[in-house]
Amino acid sequence: MLFRFVFFLLFRLWFGYSVCLLISVDHIWDEVGESDEERDKALLQIEQECLNVYKRKVDQAAKSKEHLLQTLEDAKLEFSTLLGSFGEKSSINIPEKTSGTINEQLASIAPALEQLWKKKEERIKEFSDVQAQIKKICREIAGSNELAGSVTVDVSDLSLKKLEEFHNRLQELQKEKSQRLNKVHEFVSTLHDICGVLAIDFYSTVSDVHPSLVDASSAQSKSISNDTLARLAKSVIALEEAKKQRLHKLQDLAAQLIELWNLMDTSEEERSLFNHVTCNISASVDEVTVPGALALNLIEQAKEEVERLDQLKASKMKEIALKKQEELEEIFAHAHIQNDTKAAREKILVLIDSGNVEPAKLLVDMDAKVIKAKEEALSRKDILDRVEKWMSACEEESWLEDYNRDHNRYNGSRGAHLNLKRAEKARVLVSKIPGIVDTLVAKTRTWESEHGMTFAYDGVPLLAMLDEYSVLRHGKEEEKRRIRDQKKEQEAMFGTKPSPARPLSSSKKTTGPNGAPNRRLSLNQNAARSAKRDNMRPVAPLNYVAISKEDDVAAVTP
Repeated sequence: MLFRFVFFLLFRLWFGYSVCLLISVDHIWDEVGESDEERDKALLQIEQECLNVYKRKVDQAAKSKEHLLQTLEDAKLEFSTLLGSFGEKSSINIPEKTSGTINEQLASIAPALEQLWKKKEERIKEFSDVQAQIKKICREIAGSNELAGSVTVDVSDLSLKKLEEFHNRLQELQKEKSQRLNKVHEFVSTLHDICGVLAIDFYSTVSDVHPSLVDASSAQSKSISNDTLARLAKSVIALEEAKKQRLHKLQDLAAQLIELWNLMDTSEEERSLFNHVTCNISASVDEVTVPGALALNLIEQAKEEVERLDQLKASKMKEIALKKQEELEEIFAHAHIQNDTKAAREKILVLIDSGNVEPAKLLVDMDAKVIKAKEEALSRKDILDRVEKWMSACEEESWLEDYNRDHNRYNGSRGAHLNLKRAEKARVLVSKIPGIVDTLVAKTRTWESEHGMTFAYDGVPLLAMLDEYSVLRHGKEEEKRRIRDQKKEQEAMFGTKPSPARPLSSSKKTTGPNGAPNRRLSLNQNAARSAKRDNMRPVAPLNYVAISKEDDVAAVTP
């Protein structure tokens, strides 16, 4: 109503003002002398111009109204769109006021819309930050060198669910980045250790993989791309293979050094100079961790030392070869294998002086002979032990015979009780001789059958020695039986009487233990070795009288 009243009032004012103007114009036309037609025409023109002004104002008002309505609709649409993009219930709702003027409706929705715009900006910033971090990590993993560009945020979906998805993706990428950084650190640490052992420039090796790996101050700046990890792994494998090859080479050189040292009896002081080489002779690849342990200059030093010792070995070849020949002769001597030592030594010296054989090959051949001799000696050991036992029993048998011929063995002389104990033990041992001989014959025949050769003892066939001993022992037993029978006949004819003691020389024969022939005389054994062994055997006391046990019994019979 107020608007209408004001409008009516303004209309009356305007109408009164217009009438005054028309009156003024009419006076002017009267003074000028305008015709009625001209006056009507001018009034019609004024009227038309006023209508045009009214119409233009009405059109402007209509357009303003239409613009305000569109603004209101756009505001409502944007409000709904923002709420939809957030995807969750909001405390900000569309105003329920739908009546009143358009400006009033706009004023009522403006605060809510302002809050949504502010929330949208904040949410876009959150999305932008998360997406920027995701894009950065993805670029690091891909190994891209492109500069970081702007991040495009999808404003159609700014929901917390979508934001949470981006956060989850970011956490996964951060976890993967952490794992990749750990892998890079492990690879770099491994490279550092291997480079230290091989004495290789670590920084140059790592820089060839990626320059960022050299800077140890910032872990975040290190490259974690697939290409970097692959190149690190490849470098580690290559250096581990190089380490393995160097270790094998160094171990071979160390083995050669030890062999040459042993051959030439190198002093411990000289050997200690290469302890850093020989200490890893049996070490595995992972056990070698000392910096510089596999440096090229160290391997070169060991190689030069091996070459020097090889030259020195060639100059001392005669000494080394003769030393091995002595070892071979010692094995033969202990195994009682006959060997022409003089001819063997002369052959070695001729080969070395002629130069027709490589020194290394000669030593290899001699080592092979030593190994073969040891194997043969080992195969003969059981029989040789039984031969020694047989010979000891034969010597005890000989001693016992001498002891039984002594008329003074039961007197109270010094040491008589010791000889009595020895005699008791000797009788037990002598009773086992036939079994020892039988076992020895059986084992010897088995050995000869297995090896296809004759078992010789100091060049004499052992079976021949045993057969000869058995024949002599049987003959001696027959002789004892004949003497015993003869004495019985004499006692039956003339009665029992003491028989005079026979001198030791009249009852002894040129025989070995218990009638066995002396091997040095009958079997042509090595005189020096047999004499040495015989000197070690116990012999009967000088005051013993060589008489048989039967004669001793006859002498004491009344």
